[in-house]
Amino acid sequence: MIQSYAKTPDPRIVGIGMTSQRTRERLIRRLEAEGIKDPRVLDAIFTVPRHLFVDEALSHRAYEDTALPIGLGQTISQPYIVARMTEVLLAGKQVNSVLEVGTGCGYQTAVLSGMVQKVYSIERIKPLQERARERFRQLRLNNVFLRHGDGFEGWGAQAPFDAILVTAAPPSVPQTLFDQLRCGGRMVIPVGDDDSQVLLLITKDEQGRPQRQVLDPVRFVPMLQGIGN
Repeated sequence: MIQSYAKTPDPRIVGIGMTSQRTRERLIRRLEAEGIKDPRVLDAIFTVPRHLFVDEALSHRAYEDTALPIGLGQTISQPYIVARMTEVLLAGKQVNSVLEVGTGCGYQTAVLSGMVQKVYSIERIKPLQERARERFRQLRLNNVFLRHGDGFEGWGAQAPFDAILVTAAPPSVPQTLFDQLRCGGRMVIPVGDDDSQVLLLITKDEQGRPQRQVLDPVRFVPMLQGIGN
């Protein structure tokens, strides 16, 4: 039951109505029914105020299990996908450093920040990054580090990473990102085109070779090269 792991959300950011504890509990029960088991992940989904990461006009839908538009052709992933990717990425282990490719609105980043020591997050669209930065400031997330850059290039200065999570779909796994993964590390990434995408778990074995596992069919925005202002 949710009472065994859920924290009471911070009253300074929780609001009322659509952000009530009961509304969040309904979302958690749905995620449990869909197979999410890690109590740390469920706790993070319950605690992180998703309504702060969507436009005010859509805040009444923030705790529905659905993707929502955030502007500039981007979306906030549905809570199930965020929970699923996080659960697979961490695999119940203690993780020190995670590279996130695609900060977006910052919701996935905020979920990760409560479970790992450091989150390094790259975003190619500057206005999205600035909005996310302000939300992180509001939530006092001091272990999140942001970079405006091309996600295909990763963040070599901070590599190797224990885990890498990609929130947009390239046509294939970028070699540069795999190279920045520590041996024994895990990458969760959607791969494919507009017609067909799958979520992959890529594990880097101790010899530096990739071990690939297909998880689920998914639909993400495409991962684009370059940066935007």
